Amino acid sequence: MYAAFRSIGAYVPSKILTNAELETLVDTSDEWITKRTGIKERHIAAADETTSDMGVKASELAIKRSGLAKEDIDMLICATISPDYFCMPSTATIIATKLGLNKITAFDVSAACTGFVYALSVAKAFIESGMKKNILIVGAERLSTITDYTDRGTCILFGDGAGAAIISATEDKSEAIIDIHTGSDGSYADLLMTPNGGSGSAHDELDRESAGCFMRMKGNETFKVAVRTLTNDVVEILEQNNIPSSAITHFVPHQANYRIIKAVGDALDLKEEQVVLTVEKYGNTSGASIPMAINDIYESGRLQQGDLMLLDAFGGGLTWGSALVPFAGSGR
Repeated sequence: MYAAFRSIGAYVPSKILTNAELETLVDTSDEWITKRTGIKERHIAAADETTSDMGVKASELAIKRSGLAKEDIDMLICATISPDYFCMPSTATIIATKLGLNKITAFDVSAACTGFVYALSVAKAFIESGMKKNILIVGAERLSTITDYTDRGTCILFGDGAGAAIISATEDKSEAIIDIHTGSDGSYADLLMTPNGGSGSAHDELDRESAGCFMRMKGNETFKVAVRTLTNDVVEILEQNNIPSSAITHFVPHQANYRIIKAVGDALDLKEEQVVLTVEKYGNTSGASIPMAINDIYESGRLQQGDLMLLDAFGGGLTWGSALVPFAGSGR
């Protein structure tokens, strides 16, 4: 039994935060943001719109496109660092209940921007072991709730949104997810983190604790480690599977920064048409980034059945992951 990437769906909030609007909040400019990151705008959830709400909307679309009934779903994994509740319950269980799936296995994965690839690897393992048949994986983020809009180093980067996919059992090897690599290195944890709010932080000063629940990033150091790690990881997964970069139909990297994406794409000698870019209009949506990008090429008609995708992500932890994934669904 193999695991197949059966369908994709996504959702983005209607509100858009432009670079021009950020100019009124912090000392920055549209020119500087665009040159450094490639980002022009990002979507922001409504005040009453939760991470689970966005995850549900993306999930409903993915289920519809899969041709499955909701009752066929036997597991749900949500990748998020901005859950509805930081301790419990998990956002996955809330999404499952809102979908009417009250008795299935459901849990969250916390791997920051690599979360969707981690969730994909878990789904693949459960299906190939025979324990589950149809797994809904969701990347959903309301990063605006953990973004400090007085910190120009981070507030220009992050946005909200959700993406979801159905991973199903198949006996057709041509549909099978080929390989997934994941890794981590906690010695770099301080490069990208939310310092307070957990059991490892001090709770003696309320103001300090509250401020520490926002994301903090050492931008230059993170950039260097990201380029090196992502490049090494994708080169390794291609070499181990004897697949040349020219065979990749769509390179779908985590949409964090255009300069990182270009550096990795150049190292693989990828052509412009192979590289999927959505960072300009969505910014960095962490665990939702990759499925939202896949949904974009699906809805534009670029993603067709049998196309080979190379996914690649890097996030706080530090975590990283890559995957070779044929698209087993039907084209739009």
